[in-house]
Amino acid sequence: MPMNAQGRPSAPDAVEHIEIPTISGDRGLDHEEPLIFELGRECVTGVDIPQVQISDERLGNLRRRAPIGLPGLSEPEVVRHYVRLSRMNYAIDAGLYPLGSCTMKHNPRLNEKMARLPGFGDVHPLQPQQTVQGAFALISDLMRWLTTLTGMPAVAMWPKAGAHGELCGLLTIRAALEARGEKRTRVLVPSSAHGTNPATAALAGFTVDEVPATDDGHVDADALEAKLGPDVAAIMLTNPNTCGLFEPRIKEMADAVHKVGGYFYCDGANFNAIAGRVRPGDLGVDAMHINLHKTFSTPHGGGGPGAGPVVLSAALAPYAPLPLLVHDGNELRLLEDRDAMPSGAQPFGRMCAFQGQMGMFVRALSYMLSHGADGIRQASEDAVLSANYILASLKDTMSAPFGDGPCMHEALFDDTFLHDTGVTTLDFAKAMIDEGYHPMTMYFPLVVHGAMLIEPTESESKESLDRFIHVLRALAEEAKAGKRERFEGAPRLAPRRRLDETAAARKPILRWRPAELPQAAE
Repeated sequence: MPMNAQGRPSAPDAVEHIEIPTISGDRGLDHEEPLIFELGRECVTGVDIPQVQISDERLGNLRRRAPIGLPGLSEPEVVRHYVRLSRMNYAIDAGLYPLGSCTMKHNPRLNEKMARLPGFGDVHPLQPQQTVQGAFALISDLMRWLTTLTGMPAVAMWPKAGAHGELCGLLTIRAALEARGEKRTRVLVPSSAHGTNPATAALAGFTVDEVPATDDGHVDADALEAKLGPDVAAIMLTNPNTCGLFEPRIKEMADAVHKVGGYFYCDGANFNAIAGRVRPGDLGVDAMHINLHKTFSTPHGGGGPGAGPVVLSAALAPYAPLPLLVHDGNELRLLEDRDAMPSGAQPFGRMCAFQGQMGMFVRALSYMLSHGADGIRQASEDAVLSANYILASLKDTMSAPFGDGPCMHEALFDDTFLHDTGVTTLDFAKAMIDEGYHPMTMYFPLVVHGAMLIEPTESESKESLDRFIHVLRALAEEAKAGKRERFEGAPRLAPRRRLDETAAARKPILRWRPAELPQAAE
């Protein structure tokens, strides 16, 4: 039996008459599973539902005129179907998740246990405030941790995601400018920014002015200073930036913006690289969202749930959104009425109907308390170490556009090493699926052609990183050796082959229909 480079059996499989001995020994994802609608049958059910007669008068014109169309399965069939589907998912519990700027790291089970405790897991946003003093105390402790870690005096807890936090920060800046009687219209955004930055600035009513990057992947501080003027409301800058690099002139840029009366918004998506090491407040930051669902290990991806608290400088703290959590004698209280605001408070409004994501708050504080200040610092240091280990191990085989110096928590590669091979970044990433790995972030940041952004996180062992490095080195060598068939059409071992992504985006079939009925995209 053939053995791979790690000494593991790697028997070739014939898929479409092509033998594919994998480098890692993994066999991809191994289940073919129909849609639940295709499995379902009429007159089968796993539950007993009583027949309820409702008069037409109660339903108005909304009485159903055709069968509801739900699939009929027994209870074991339902369980087996979703278990089989779950095995198709790539998850951090299954292997290294290299997505850059997404921080897919281990979520300790202790956090989940705490989030399910009575009083946290079943708390209701409409309960009387005197019955949720424990939840308020937890939020207050979390606020103290966040302000201490960032060196900022205030925090708005309620935004529910990173982009929501960005909007909160810019609305706070807008309120501060209005209180000064100023109408500033421009927000400076680096060309390498997350796409939500310019979108948020536009949504908040500002004009976006792009700031270019230098050849070494940093924001061009000189170009930024040249764009400053009395109409600049703020800059939105990510640090470490989306190239995985720390901005060495960040304090200089902050001071320049403050000098013309603007504010400094920092995208905190990459705070996990510097938490416990650098306090953004010391860098001149006025507002920064923190992705609790990234930096502090709570679940991330799939649309939520998330939490994006925004820390604020003393200049912006008075304009923080409602509600305000205050100490009132021996209890904590939420202030939701503008007329009851303490002296100096001028909240711009509120960001959401209730009080944020309680489950995310519990998980984040659990992570903080179990790690301690020294543990959070070590997590940041280990994340940076892991990324630099990958960069140093692969830059002789894969091309690194900014590989001369150290990176932060992400290692960035481009497609230069694939030139003249006929293999694209997409081909390379799809071949990783056959090896049992989720692809890295592709084609982002946009300032790097054919970008491949890898974020290993601190929760991976050296053995895990070595195995990942071995696979990527071997794939790169096969591409350079002209083995295009290895990459064309990959993945071959996944439950589904490669999509026509253009057609899928332009003609999505968003709901299942029986074969005899027209498809949604037709």
